[in-house]
Amino acid sequence: MEVPRAETINRLQAVLDVTSNAIIEVDSGGRIINVNRAAECILSGVATTLAGRPVREVAPGTGLPEMLEKALETGRLQMDCRMVINGKHLVANLSPIIRDGRVAGAVAVLQDVTEMQHVTEELQSLQERRQLLETILDNAGEGIVMVDEAARITLFNRAYCEFLGVKKEEVLGRHVQDVIENTRMHVVLKTGQPEVGEVQCIKGHRMICSRIPLKREGKIRAAVGKVMFRDVSDLRTLMKRVDSLQSELEYYKGVLRRHQGTRYCLKNIAGNSPRMRELKELVLKVARNDSTVLIRGESGTGKELFAHALHNASPRAHRPFVKVNCAAVPEGLLESELFGYQEGAFTGARKGGKIGKFELADGGTIFLDEIGDMPMNMQVKLLRVLQEKEIVRLGENRPIRIDVRVVAATNRNLDEMVQQGLFREDLFYRLNVVVLDIPPLRERKEDIPVLVECLMEKLSWRLGCPRKTLDPAAMNCLLAYDWPGNIRELENVLERVLNVVDDNVVTINHLPPYLHRDRDVPEVLGVRPLKEAVEQLEKTMILRALEATAGDCLAAARLLQIGKSTFYEKMSRYGITKKLKNNVVRRVGRR
Repeated sequence: MEVPRAETINRLQAVLDVTSNAIIEVDSGGRIINVNRAAECILSGVATTLAGRPVREVAPGTGLPEMLEKALETGRLQMDCRMVINGKHLVANLSPIIRDGRVAGAVAVLQDVTEMQHVTEELQSLQERRQLLETILDNAGEGIVMVDEAARITLFNRAYCEFLGVKKEEVLGRHVQDVIENTRMHVVLKTGQPEVGEVQCIKGHRMICSRIPLKREGKIRAAVGKVMFRDVSDLRTLMKRVDSLQSELEYYKGVLRRHQGTRYCLKNIAGNSPRMRELKELVLKVARNDSTVLIRGESGTGKELFAHALHNASPRAHRPFVKVNCAAVPEGLLESELFGYQEGAFTGARKGGKIGKFELADGGTIFLDEIGDMPMNMQVKLLRVLQEKEIVRLGENRPIRIDVRVVAATNRNLDEMVQQGLFREDLFYRLNVVVLDIPPLRERKEDIPVLVECLMEKLSWRLGCPRKTLDPAAMNCLLAYDWPGNIRELENVLERVLNVVDDNVVTINHLPPYLHRDRDVPEVLGVRPLKEAVEQLEKTMILRALEATAGDCLAAARLLQIGKSTFYEKMSRYGITKKLKNNVVRRVGRR
């Protein structure tokens, strides 16, 4: 029975549509006659819209039109032509259609190899990574071996080959026991327990080895062995060398600290009270950045120690630490001391000029102690340095860029000084970025035993005398005293004890009388302790001087013939700063 032609064509079209490869038929002019469904997906169109259109119009720039034209022109089969159409990687075979001895058209069969292309690229990437890993392992100084779960060698680096005198291709695939004597790699595969730092004798050498099992999905799939040192004697030699280098490093660290002017770290600051622990934690946090730090505290509380510790805990620890006492440098020389000067800048200037403290501290830290005593004209110039990060030497107009962290310290109340016009407000806010408030000793008396222990050790070494201990009564006496001079006063008391006491145990009778006198004894006939009388007289004289000068602190200091820093210290000690503001000035104003 003969099948109708139309039915045959439909069946053939159905067969073409279920074929996974794309099939495109063109006439002798390169126009599309028919495509199957796979080709519709690749060309992003349906057969009805694609029919009659030139291939060059449907798939320009893909190489398909050129390959079809070549098949039409030559009448020869074109094989394994690679191209990319709409992001798909394709391999095409193009066959000419010959009728009556002439080329009537052509058929292109395209196979989508996109997934295969991705797999190939991934395999190439894995191969490159493997080669890179093998190169790294071959250049390692230690011997490295890897075995599979059957203890067959899958990797053997160059160092191990040279040590054993074998070739890599000779050992790959062999059982590890046949290649390495006294090995325990097969044991590690069975037990799953790593062996680290074990001694193994190979070719007469006692070597230190590590063997690590490798697990995947809970099962041991392989193991890696590593020879850490060629011989145990090498390890001993290395350890001695490391110890020697460590000693040299500590020595040169000490030399560097002495050269830079820093001697103290946080561990050198005694005290475990809550306030001190909190303060030390703050120092570690602040040390990580370059923010300006203001250290406040009474005289003798250890502000300079915290400045040293802050520098040594910072990334600038190996750079200079330069200290400037703003109260000790004469006002006329402070600018040249801080910023330096050019030759001939003023009468008496050093030949060749001089580098200032800020330049010396470049890259490191500058510590401006007693910042509250800095003259007003210098405060303006310091503010510019903090804002612009540059200085100008005396006698020069050229600015010099600097990288310096500024740490300032004072025992004065800068807030009140700003209100009194004695300190610039803008500079105060520039300095008051991060504040470290050092508590006085009377507010952390629980630290006194620790401080006594540390100070006794330091003073005994310095004075060359045996250490002494305090009996409980003497320690209680120290704990009961308020220490207006703070740690400096405590150190002076202990130094006096070490100088005058011959016994190994210090009793309360060895301490200065003012530490343990009975403050509750009533005055008899107007007589009271001399120290109290002197303090009361000093306080009265300061108040009278302030009243006479209408609250001008500098004028009052000159009237009493004492230094301004001493004057401010006594004001702070007697607590009359606020009284000055509220009473003296008001009283003078009423007059």
